[in-house]
Amino acid sequence: MFAIKTFLALSSIAAINVVFALGPPAINLGTAGNFVILAKSGITTVPASAITGNIAVSPANSGSITGFSLVKIPAGTSATSTQVVGSVFAADFTSPTPSTLTTAVLAMQAAFTDGNSRTASAIINLGAGNLTAQTLTPGLYTWASGVNIVTSLTLSGSATDTWILKVAGTLSLASAAKVTLTGGALAKNIFWVVSGSVNVGGASSFAGVVLCATSVTMVTQSTLNGRILSQTAVALQKATVHA
Repeated sequence: MFAIKTFLALSSIAAINVVFALGPPAINLGTAGNFVILAKSGITTVPASAITGNIAVSPANSGSITGFSLVKIPAGTSATSTQVVGSVFAADFTSPTPSTLTTAVLAMQAAFTDGNSRTASAIINLGAGNLTAQTLTPGLYTWASGVNIVTSLTLSGSATDTWILKVAGTLSLASAAKVTLTGGALAKNIFWVVSGSVNVGGASSFAGVVLCATSVTMVTQSTLNGRILSQTAVALQKATVHA
């Protein structure tokens, strides 16, 4: 009898400690997740930007990484920059860097395709694309056109919850706009899947993994807590990016 009571007590404790994640299954970034910025055609900066994490371009070569004053390491597989706390990679660096980047770019494209294909239980065209002063709980959100954040947006959920925000048009944050995470929500669990361009306005604060089919621009003094995975180019203007 004592053993049965003990088992039931432990089972009750275990049940209390179970945490169920809300929202859609997370998008698998594969090896693209090894980079805080990954772009196919170029990464530019107006100094000085501040980036924490690795950055890379492929199939573009190192000449498409501008404004960083790169210093190649002796082995030739990567480079450094005073604006990057991490390493810089390009498709024309010494092996095995080219093949590593090819794999990462394929993973980035697969992640975008996955996110863009999600439809189950979607919340469609919320706010007609105007997300100003909205609070979004975990889930899949889709918009048939563009999305604008003029002043603020809050994502509220736990550290295990996920958001996929699928935008068929452009995504724009106005100057000084703020995306805020509450309740323990983590930027790594927020996926912005954008078919158009992304523009993060000056002095604005953004969060999440940006999977963009075209270009991403971060205007002067803007910040991103997350990653930029762009299938064209990334332009930074004295911006801050960290995962």
